Amino acid sequence: MTHVNRIFIERDGSPLFVLGAQSRNSSGYNDAESDAAFRAVKALHGNTLEIPVYWGQVEPEEGRFDFTAVDALIASARRHGLRLVLLWFATWKNGDMDYAPDWVKRAPERFKRVVSPTGWAIWVLSSHCRANWEADRRAYVTLCQHLKDHDQDQRTVIAVQIENEPGILGSDRDYGPEGQADYEAPVPDALIAILQAAVQGPVYDLWQATGAHAAGNWSEVFGQAGGELMTAWSIATYIDGLAEAGKAAYDLPMYVNVWLGENGWAIPGESYPSGGPVSKVLDIYKTFTPHVDLIAPDIYIADSRGYEAILATYARDDNALFVPESAPGRSNAWLLFRALADYNAIGYAFFAVEHIFDADGAIHPDLQPIVDSMRCTSAAIPLLLKYQGTDQIHAVVQEEDLAAQRMKLEGYTGMAEFHSGLRDFAASDWRHLRSGATRGRGLVFQAARHEFYVVGAGFRLALRPDEAPERALDPTLTNHALLTRQAHYISVDEGHFDADGEFIVDRRRNGDEFDLGIWVSADTGVVRAVLCD
Repeated sequence: MTHVNRIFIERDGSPLFVLGAQSRNSSGYNDAESDAAFRAVKALHGNTLEIPVYWGQVEPEEGRFDFTAVDALIASARRHGLRLVLLWFATWKNGDMDYAPDWVKRAPERFKRVVSPTGWAIWVLSSHCRANWEADRRAYVTLCQHLKDHDQDQRTVIAVQIENEPGILGSDRDYGPEGQADYEAPVPDALIAILQAAVQGPVYDLWQATGAHAAGNWSEVFGQAGGELMTAWSIATYIDGLAEAGKAAYDLPMYVNVWLGENGWAIPGESYPSGGPVSKVLDIYKTFTPHVDLIAPDIYIADSRGYEAILATYARDDNALFVPESAPGRSNAWLLFRALADYNAIGYAFFAVEHIFDADGAIHPDLQPIVDSMRCTSAAIPLLLKYQGTDQIHAVVQEEDLAAQRMKLEGYTGMAEFHSGLRDFAASDWRHLRSGATRGRGLVFQAARHEFYVVGAGFRLALRPDEAPERALDPTLTNHALLTRQAHYISVDEGHFDADGEFIVDRRRNGDEFDLGIWVSADTGVVRAVLCD
């Protein structure tokens, strides 16, 4: 069993699976905009809204703080029965300084900016400037203290994201005096020691390619990549200092999100913010952010191979997988089940949740698959909390042109068959949504040898006992016309889990409704099947 490090906790101390969405970046400004986001999360069957808090909004004048907007968000979340993850937009938001206060933006001689190779200062605060860090730290600590004073008992705010997609857009590093001094300084001994003990990894490979030097400055140790790696070290230590100070005020889970490097030409400072925790420098972040609970990828990759590569990179023994921001496109409606079952994601959220509604206030047809998948996931949260990290959970994902997906189960072979012809006709009854041509996706849980739970849409699960060939083909023991009848069902029930995690039966299916297997649609809730030899 793989350990699943769950950093998100319910008010009563039990683990929480975060399922929700992130608002548009403007939604924290007033009650009307944030209310649309809260309503959308409820329609999405989520339990958490991720929403920004702006440094410039809470500290409009240096040393004067105004948490009116934060208090309004907390009050709205309580009214809607949702949790909050606050996104601290401060030194960085998507590789620049747009959300810093006006008094910071107007004082570049004090709050220094990154200097590009041409010698021009760009619209990014420098991580090498002590005044930048001290100002951000003071505001962040004040926010954390405010949350402790006003929310510690109810714990509506369950976590804080420190900065947003940090890094530098417009340069690979800071060429100003402070940045140049750090670039020419020796690579920290702690990083060299980790590389000497390592056997693989992108930072290790760069070190080896440049001669595996035991000492030297960033250029000598890492060659051409030295600027990006030095910037990663600088930003990681900057953010970790914020996390350490923030947790001293209020010990909430804190994480950093990532603008991925697997984009376009993959050039730091151009394709993505240089120095952010992209896969190339993830080992540096994990070394220099001991007070940060996890590094979380924002995934806007639609192809399954690229998507899974990101999951594999960030789902590490030292880094629980949390996807705080993903594309609202259709592909994530299927691929999220891989994150849940195969990579033990402890939470998942979509971006721009307000857009699930069309102009008439109905669910936008293009986004219905996402709503359906979130509905299925929400129904299965008690099972995810219980079985993640084991071999008892399986993802069902219908790739293009895939007719069926086979899975190995204890004592059985499972076959997720996707809808077509007679099987589509028999897939559901009049009480439930017809899946039609929707691509199949969902989860299968094997709670015990003869007990299964299924959620999803667009497929039926056929179960066949693992038998010796002579028994499996014995005409006196099986019905060759309907091979799925080789599984002997005691019961097949539609139901849900109550607040105590107990399965409540809402409706028992009859034999005609499971002759061809266990079918699911987005509105069936959880289907439990109990079999016997």
